[in-house]
Formats: sequence, C-alpha cells, structure tokens
Amino acid sequence: MTEQINKQADDAATDQAVLEVIEGAAEQATEQRDLSSEASIALVESREAIAVTEPVEELPLDLKAPELYINRELSHLQFNIRVLEQALDESHPLMERLMFLLIFSSNLDEFFEIRVAELMAQLKYGRESVGPDALHPQVVMNRIGEICNAQVERQYKILNETIFPQLENENIHFQRRRDWTNEQKEWIRVFFEEKVQPVVSPIGLDPSHPFPRLVNKSLNFIVELDGKDAFGRESGLAIIPAPRSLPRLIRLPDNLCDGGDNLIFLSSIIHEFADEMFPGMKVEGCYQFRITRNADLTFDSEEVEDLARTLRGELHSRKYGAAVRLEVDKRTPENLIRFLLREFSLDEAHTYRVDGPVNLTRMMALRDLVDCKHLCWKPFTPGMSGRYKQKNIFDVLRQKDQLLHHPFESFSPVVDLLRQAAKDPKVLAIKQTLYRTGVNSDIVDALVDAARSGKEVTVVIELRARFDEESNLQLASRLQEAGALVVYGVVDFKTHAKMMLVVRREEGKLVRYAHLGTGNYHSGTARLYTDYSYMTSDADVGEDVHKIFQQLTGMGKILRLKKLHNAPFTLHSRMIEMIEREAKHGKHGHIIVKINGLTEPQLIRALYQASQKGVKIELIVRGMCRLRPGIEGISENISVRSIIGRFLEHTRVYYFGNKGKPDVLCSSADWMERNMLNRVETGFPLTGKLAERVKSDLDLYLADNSRSWMLHSDGSYTLNKPEEGEELVSAQETLLGQFGS
Repeated sequence: MTEQINKQADDAATDQAVLEVIEGAAEQATEQRDLSSEASIALVESREAIAVTEPVEELPLDLKAPELYINRELSHLQFNIRVLEQALDESHPLMERLMFLLIFSSNLDEFFEIRVAELMAQLKYGRESVGPDALHPQVVMNRIGEICNAQVERQYKILNETIFPQLENENIHFQRRRDWTNEQKEWIRVFFEEKVQPVVSPIGLDPSHPFPRLVNKSLNFIVELDGKDAFGRESGLAIIPAPRSLPRLIRLPDNLCDGGDNLIFLSSIIHEFADEMFPGMKVEGCYQFRITRNADLTFDSEEVEDLARTLRGELHSRKYGAAVRLEVDKRTPENLIRFLLREFSLDEAHTYRVDGPVNLTRMMALRDLVDCKHLCWKPFTPGMSGRYKQKNIFDVLRQKDQLLHHPFESFSPVVDLLRQAAKDPKVLAIKQTLYRTGVNSDIVDALVDAARSGKEVTVVIELRARFDEESNLQLASRLQEAGALVVYGVVDFKTHAKMMLVVRREEGKLVRYAHLGTGNYHSGTARLYTDYSYMTSDADVGEDVHKIFQQLTGMGKILRLKKLHNAPFTLHSRMIEMIEREAKHGKHGHIIVKINGLTEPQLIRALYQASQKGVKIELIVRGMCRLRPGIEGISENISVRSIIGRFLEHTRVYYFGNKGKPDVLCSSADWMERNMLNRVETGFPLTGKLAERVKSDLDLYLADNSRSWMLHSDGSYTLNKPEEGEELVSAQETLLGQFGS
C-alpha cells in the first residue's frame, strides 16, 4: 500500500479498504475460535487492531515495491496484541493470564520508550525516514495511536470485567476505598503515617515551585486545591510523586479481613489521605497519572573515548528524556489533562485515559503477596541426561558434541562446564561473551573463581544491552576486581554473539572446548526462554571461536572461518547464498526458518524470489515480520506463523533442504538489519543426529495447532486450532513432556 499523505481522498479510500479487511478478519476469527460470547467479542475487537493494512491486489513484480512489506512498528504492535490475547485464553492458569496482561503493559512501555520515541524525534527534527513499506512516520504514528488506544482500553476491560472477578472467585480481593471497614481504615491510616507520609514530598505549584521533573514511568498525582496555605499561596494545583521505594500493592492483615487474600493499591491510600498532605486546604480532586519518556541512549561514537564512562553519564538522562506518552485516570478533568499535556509538550494524540491503575506492571508483585500456586503453571524440573552427571564434563565432550534445548533441558551442564574449567588445573584460559547475565549469577561466580585462581579470563561484555547497561557496568567492575580482562567489544557493533571458549592442556597439546548458544548466559531466563546450547570439542569450531574473540579484543583484518559464519561479515551473505541455492532446486527446495524477527529487506526479497521458483518456505517468526505471505505470484509458497505460549520462543534456527542433504544452522541472530549488519553474531552448523533433532523440533512447531498464529497477506493474524478429528498439538507442552518432570 503506497500512502499519499495530505490527500484526503486517498486516505478515505484507504480507510474503506482497511475496514473491509477488518471485517473479513473478524468474521474469520469468530468462525475459527470457540470462545465464550464475551471473549469472542474481545477477540473480534483485537482483529481490528491486528489487521493494519489492506489486501494487496494486482501487485507489481517489483520486489522492492512498498506494497510487499508490512510496517515494522505496526508488526511489533501485533506481537504485543497476541500477548494480550493470552489473558483471554482460559486454558492458561488464571495468574498466568494476569501476567500476560501485565507483560502487555511492560512491552508497550518499551515500545513507546524506544520505537515511538524514535518516530517522534524524526518528526520533531525534520529527519523523517521511511522503511521498505514507504509509510511516512506521521502515518505510522497515527495508526499506532489508533491501535494502542483501542488495545489499552480493551486491556483494562479484560482486567476489570474478567480477571478481577475471577480472582475474586479465587478469594483474592482488591479492596476499594468504599469497602474498607473501620478497622481496616485505622490500620491503613497507621500505614500511611508510618510508611508513606515520611517519604512523600507533595509539591505545590507556584512561581517559586515550577512543575517538577518527573521520573520516567513513575506514579504521580495531580491535585486540585482550594484555600490558602500558611504563606498565603493559593495556586490551586499540586503534584504528589509516589516514591518508587513504596510498594504499589499492600496486603491487609488477615485478622482484619473476612478471609482470603486482601490487597489495596498504594494509589488508594494516597487518594484517601491526600488532604492530610495539604493541612488547612481542601482537596477538590486527586488524579493519578504517569509519563513515559524517551529511554534510548544515544551518543556520537566518534566522540567516545571511554565507552563505560560515557554510558555512566548517559544512564541518568534516561530517566528524564523527552515525554512520549501521558497515561491518566479516565476520571481526570479535561482542564487538568490539558495542563499536563502543556507541561510535557505533548498533544491529545499521546494521551491514554485508563480505567484503573496507571502503572499495571507493578502488579506483578501480586505473585509474592498471595498463595496462588494453584493458579499458576505447574512447576517442572528440566530434564538432564545421566551423561552430564559424570565427574568430568570434558570427557563427555571429547566423546561427542552435545545439544541442549532449554528450558526443557537443564542449563546446568553449561554452568558446570564453566565451573569445572574454573577449578581444573589443566585449564589455562577461558573466554566468554556476556550480553544479559546479571551481576550475581552462577556464570559470573565461576568466571570470578577462575580469574582468582590465576587462569587467563577474558570477558567481552556488551555494555549497551538495552535496559541492562547499569547491571553490565557493575558486572564489568566485579570481573575486573577479580583479575579478569574485560573488554567492551566494538563501539559501532553490539556484541550479541553467545560464545564460551575453554583452552585446556591435554597430553602435551592444547584442546579447545566451545559453547555456542542462541540465548543469554542467564540461568533465570534459561527457565523462561526457549534456546539451544551447543557444546563441542571440534577443533575447527574451537579455532573459529578463537578467531572471533581475536577480532573482538584486538585489531586486524577479517579472519577466514572454517565452519562458523559471523555477522557483520559473512552470515548475511551466506543466508542469501543458501536461499538462492534452494531457489535453483525449485519445487524441490525447502526452507524452514525459526527466528524472533524478520525485517531485513534483502533477505525478504531473496525469500520472495525463492517462492516464485516454487520453493516451500515455512517461517516461524515470533515477533516482527515485514514479509507478506500468500501473495499470488510472489509469496504463495510462503507461510508465516508465530508461537505464543508459556515460554518465550527465542531459538534462531535456519534449515535449508538442499535436495536431501540439508544444512541446519543455529544462531544468535534474527533476520533483522541490526543483527545481520550492525552486530557481532554467530551462526553455527549442526550435523548428524543433532541436525535431525533440530529438524524434528521444527516439524513439531510447524504442527502446533493450539499456540500458533498464522500471518495473512493483509497483515492480520489468525489463531490456529485443530480441524475436526485432529489431535491437539502444543509444541511447548510436547517438549515439556519429553524432557521435563
């Protein structure tokens, strides 16, 4: 679809086309999903947001035509909407449905902090740029506003009309002020006087007290006042910032309640006692609001002399970036909303009126405040083969390569490899990349132990892992204090590769052991994300990993690798070559790719060309996808599905059939511009039984008919469900059954 900005007639025609798509997608969704009446209505409404572009008719064969590409930001929103859908899925436990609803808020926060902030900056400074879809940033912003307003309204409706009532049925109560008993009020008053009032600093607005700088995503209240204070001031307005140190949910003592778990919101306490913060004055109204700011860290790489020092200086500014979104209680008077918009230099389009707490993500604390095990997924123990229980993991890897599929299989062997290396007197050196690991983790503990024991420990830490910068700075300091050599990679290229290299002296020669993964070295996320871990003593792989570390820590020309492919040098071109090879096989060609995002135009065009040659292309793309499947003459041989379930799908796998001699690679890289062209990434081949196992996993995901969503050429998604008489298949549940206990 080619947008013509400022032409009303074209806009009207586009709107009509979009409406037709929405109606069709909604009818299809209603037919295909057996939901309760209320949930069906909600699902139909969600389709209105998911279908963001009209069907493409009579498309040209120019594979660069904008009609062939879905907008990146709008596709990103569609993923978030699919997450929100899980809150209505009654096959999930109730507490998990609430968590999905809250994750939607968390995802949306980051979307505004980064993606919307970038679009607003483009428009503000007159440096608009368009992607392959050719949508102008203002058009994208308009659609984001429409979609987000509809989905946020729907989110609160689900919370208030579905989740809260069902929690009530489970004896989990959120007590409103009007329902507080006298005994509860007295306890809450004491709590306010002892825990809240001493740390709250209400700010009256007058010429000597201008509007305060409010922290990104903080809870605040705007208060209408009547009367004069002790100094004779009568500005009429005040701001109450809620300290971040205070919990947003407070559990009432059981002896003050009639049973069950009883909770109140901090916002309710501040509302109740707002007048006591302004003695002698009358509070006419108190309304909560929240501001979201630009949280992206930017700096001129040519001016950077010390990356760590530069980041430390930038981290504070993240809290006070330009405002990008205002969330307010829907009961807030319009004059106060206009006042806030002026203060934050925003307009009505950036305003979200909500029916409930404005900071929903803080409700995740509920899990720790109530006994809700029966409302959560049943705990599981990741599987672990007996071979890893042998005394020496190096003996295991000398016998054959190992592949682990997390979280279904334990992450412990990866940690054990490092632990044993730290203690083994035969180990001389350890090299490791860290992206999102955390300061206190088993991995870091082992690296610290190795460094303190005198081994040569080199760690490449990516300081710019978004929202983990501060943690990574602390991590770097801890490792340096232990004696490890810490480097920060390459300034203009994030180090996203997941690599570990252990150098061990065996029988008078040096042997390299390597670990390569699709996910981070984090034991916590290894229980929540699906990822592959590959461990090997293969000499060629070890040498390749060594060369990549050389590139990261030293300087020199591109080094030729024997088995691995690495971005930004060879991975992208190798993917193009392998797609083109499948295209030569025509109808005998077969490509399966499982990734988190597909946005890189050259790869998309190569897939289109392969489809035109008859190649069967099956894509499993969890999040953003610019490619349009199912377009006659261009992509009718391409299918795209997204898996949303208990675990966050995170594996990156590339399968190329090659007429019965398949190539199978796992990687740290998605098929996105940043991964292929602006990051340090690795792609590692698997052969034999390991390759067969990965292909079997891919087939299982392709057979999933309960947690998978199909992408259509109009940009809409439809939830798959079994045909009549067909067995229900959930890839994640099947894998849990195979490995977990």
